Amino acid sequence: MGGKLKLGKLGKAEEPKLMPPFRQLVNGMLPKVDFPDLLLEVAELTGMADAFTHISGADSHMEGFTTSLCAVLLTEACNVGFTPVIKPDVPALSRGRLVQVDQGYFRAENISVANGLFIEAQAKIDVVRAWGGGLVASADGVRFTVPVQTLYAGSNPRYFGLRHKGATWLNVVNDQVIGLGGVVVPGTLRDSLFILDAIHARDGGPKPETVVTDTASYSDIVFGLFACGYQFSPRIADISDARLWRRNTAADYGPLQPVSKHTIRLDRIRAHWGDMLRVAGSLTLGEVHGHDLIRMLSRDGKPTGLGDAFAHYGRIFKTLHLLQFVSDEGYRRMIGAQLNVTEARHRLARKIFFGQRGELRRHYREGMEDQLGALGLALNCVVLFNSLYIDAAVKQLAADGFPVTDELLARLSPLQYDHINFLGRYAFTRPAAPGLRQLRNPHTDDEDDNGGQD
Repeated sequence: MGGKLKLGKLGKAEEPKLMPPFRQLVNGMLPKVDFPDLLLEVAELTGMADAFTHISGADSHMEGFTTSLCAVLLTEACNVGFTPVIKPDVPALSRGRLVQVDQGYFRAENISVANGLFIEAQAKIDVVRAWGGGLVASADGVRFTVPVQTLYAGSNPRYFGLRHKGATWLNVVNDQVIGLGGVVVPGTLRDSLFILDAIHARDGGPKPETVVTDTASYSDIVFGLFACGYQFSPRIADISDARLWRRNTAADYGPLQPVSKHTIRLDRIRAHWGDMLRVAGSLTLGEVHGHDLIRMLSRDGKPTGLGDAFAHYGRIFKTLHLLQFVSDEGYRRMIGAQLNVTEARHRLARKIFFGQRGELRRHYREGMEDQLGALGLALNCVVLFNSLYIDAAVKQLAADGFPVTDELLARLSPLQYDHINFLGRYAFTRPAAPGLRQLRNPHTDDEDDNGGQD
């Protein structure tokens, strides 16, 4: 109508009548657990400690290493520092041990290996197959205020206020609700510049075939680069401004004729096809970063010759995406459902990362990557723990005679957290001796941890 596409809003998908009681039963069966115990259980189940080698390359043989590792993971993911978990009478939880593990073992490459173990373990759980095949993934960012002086943060009053800067954690999650990895982005640079890097740098799992993003993450060049191995499926909030591109100027596209006035230049694609193949190979092999490549394909806001070729190539797949988005309700619902998974994961991330007012207080990029990598690992601990117990719960319900179906299983989520205590236990005890507590010696007592700063 009027040369523009029109699309009505999707209504809420109807649930099976048994879904509300089924969900309530399953969630009610999940055991209540303190977060440290959850981390220990998952670490022992997956052999997580084996992924954390010393910076020298040696394996750890220290007693209680798994406990120390989980304690460091909790302090990083919850952003609370060492003080809440230190127990001087427990060797694995002494300050010296935690500092040793943090400095010698807890780094990005080990976190990535451990996350790969989680991805592999979760995919083997029966109920997970009802959620998806692992071939659909979404990428979206969580914004963190960074109130310390650092070059790796940017201004954006909408997200960080007028006085602060911040950073974005762009993370990837698949349709089995497990995080595949993520990258740290300074400020709020366009997510589309980094999505390809996040997808290629995933920690494990099968290569996604379809990549879902939110509205603001696409352009013609981005579509062209994604077409070198993925189906790019961004959600489109306002389709009225979308363009459909044609190859044949003489063809009659019927009702779509008014919105199909723009032509794809195949000659420009052919002229640069050799270079496009080389770029695709370099991108796939990780020899060039996606965000650097996208910038190289444009100059002063205008595409280069190669960039223009990728833009025309991308318009082919962008048009196919728009046509499927308009005509296939199931396709739209798939995109919406996967983005809902990402949003639920981000809510859980905020729940876990509660310390220091949820602010990221690392001065250097490596520190940010380590801490947000720890947050991603902790998120996957929760997902794996919940997947295990949801699977056990539904099998128990089925054995008790509840009519469990794949349709019901597909609507369960491992991103529940009401049964998890993230705040720990705090003992309110008075000193045995009356009077004031003994003052600390500022020169000899252990200094307090840095509260999450480098």
